[in-house]
Amino acid sequence: MPANLTPQYYSAEERYKSAKDDREKLKALKEMLAVIPKHKGTEKLQADIKRKISNLKDELEGGKGKKGARRFSYSVDKEGAGQITIVGPPNSGKTTLVNAVCGTELEVADYPFTTRIFQPAMMPYEDIQFQLVDLPPVSTEYMENWVPGIVKTSDAVFLVLDFNDDALLEKIDATIELLRHHKIELIEKQKAEEDVRWTYLQSLLIGMKFDLASAGDNLQVLKEFYGDTFTIVPFSVNDPAAPNEIRKKTVAMLDIVRIYSKRPGYEPEYDNPFVFPRGDTLIDFAKAVHKDFADNLKFARVWGTSKFDGQRITKDYVLEDKDVIELHM
Repeated sequence: MPANLTPQYYSAEERYKSAKDDREKLKALKEMLAVIPKHKGTEKLQADIKRKISNLKDELEGGKGKKGARRFSYSVDKEGAGQITIVGPPNSGKTTLVNAVCGTELEVADYPFTTRIFQPAMMPYEDIQFQLVDLPPVSTEYMENWVPGIVKTSDAVFLVLDFNDDALLEKIDATIELLRHHKIELIEKQKAEEDVRWTYLQSLLIGMKFDLASAGDNLQVLKEFYGDTFTIVPFSVNDPAAPNEIRKKTVAMLDIVRIYSKRPGYEPEYDNPFVFPRGDTLIDFAKAVHKDFADNLKFARVWGTSKFDGQRITKDYVLEDKDVIELHM
């Protein structure tokens, strides 16, 4: 018996095929099941749709109730001088922030859950770049089960909030607690006494829409409750200086140094700096250039603002931002 499928069915099927994530697929499958003609010729197709719906529900719910069910997992390959995940409740302005500091045009809308899948973008600062990863909302209403996994593997977090939201405190509390449920603790500076069962991530708290009426009062309230926990950065897309302020705060938060390599007899390679945590030494730089340099290093020379040109340095020399280093084997 022919299936005699309707245009409405084919339209829903096309949305299923082009869906960007499992929630969109599930919605399209449910519509396909609702509009499919119910007769013997479509029984097999109906069963296949029901099976797909069931599997997707298991994925989205983390496989509850089914032994061996798989959880969805994503990862984002790291690029640049550091990877920062963008975390916040629905409609907090996460994507607006990414667009402003990265120069991208990711989709922004007034309705919640606009971001359905992770969106990486590069944020430039002088001669380096940081990778920002815009994520779906962290919300008690719904949160993609793969979001905590991506947050855990990042180098830092931007906790983004709407400064014009009267429920600001409730939402930041809820966001922080949801992350803690997954053993993720947002902090201002790295702790020495970290618990290996937990992931501790340095964070900036960024308040969007700072140019609106109630933002100033809410900033004071937020400082009272969270001023000792986070560096709080007010942000407005109407302030041309705001994006660079975020970039500077990011460098300060990660506490990194840039090192330029120089081969003997050549100019420094300023277009491709190496990036290290502050406190790393010459031997760390040598390892990053090539294993042979670390194993066979005789000496090195450095050019920098606080040294005389070509000063010889030892393996335990502590790297400083914008040092130019020439290695000798």
